[in-house]
Amino acid sequence: MAVPTSELQKINPSSIIELFELELFANIHGTAFTYRFHAGTNALTTNGNIVWATNTYTALPIEVEGFEYNAESGSLPRPTIRVANLLGSITAILLSVNQTTPGNDLTGAKLTRIRTLVRYIDGANFTGGTNPYGTPDTSAKLPDEIYYIARKVAENRDAVEFEAAASFDLAGVRAPKRQCSANLCPWVYKGSECGYAGTKYFDENDKAVASSASDVCGKRLSSCQARFGATAELPFGAFPGIGAFNG
Repeated sequence: MAVPTSELQKINPSSIIELFELELFANIHGTAFTYRFHAGTNALTTNGNIVWATNTYTALPIEVEGFEYNAESGSLPRPTIRVANLLGSITAILLSVNQTTPGNDLTGAKLTRIRTLVRYIDGANFTGGTNPYGTPDTSAKLPDEIYYIARKVAENRDAVEFEAAASFDLAGVRAPKRQCSANLCPWVYKGSECGYAGTKYFDENDKAVASSASDVCGKRLSSCQARFGATAELPFGAFPGIGAFNG
């Protein structure tokens, strides 16, 4: 991904284009579908849609705020998204989702904020199919900002408002996702993470045994060292704080 720094530093850079993607998941919302939209217009005034990376982003009145990070408090952004409910279009999406998962209100849907410049968008946005401002480049954009819908704040016939949050800032999500213990391996013995396929067998106290039937991993660092060797590369992530290597 190439951030267009040189273009942004110009005295008169081309306009910033802000795009949004809202991705629904089958296991949460009953359907896997991505809605693409933006709040502005483009050079083709027939419908105001924007084409980026061959995908069409529908023009839709939208207001967003709260993407800024607070360095003083260290709190994570919780952006607010207000979308015009033209002809009840957003309500229709909510009703469809609620038929599968009652009360969901798009909670857990992935919201991606994409920002690029006019000079990098597809030629399909302009008359004649050529971008007059520069060369289209789908990699020339600011880093994507990814959030998840945390809750529906308000809904009426004029607009629907949502609050979004980072994936680990959602209710009920704990970080880290797994507990880290300095001398307790979390991997399944001989599983894909463990990777041990040797013929050295030990019991739970790391004492050598004759057959695989008596082979039991003690889940300790010494258990790994007995099988892989004292200076061998250990399974990555097996012992947090020790690293991938011992020796």
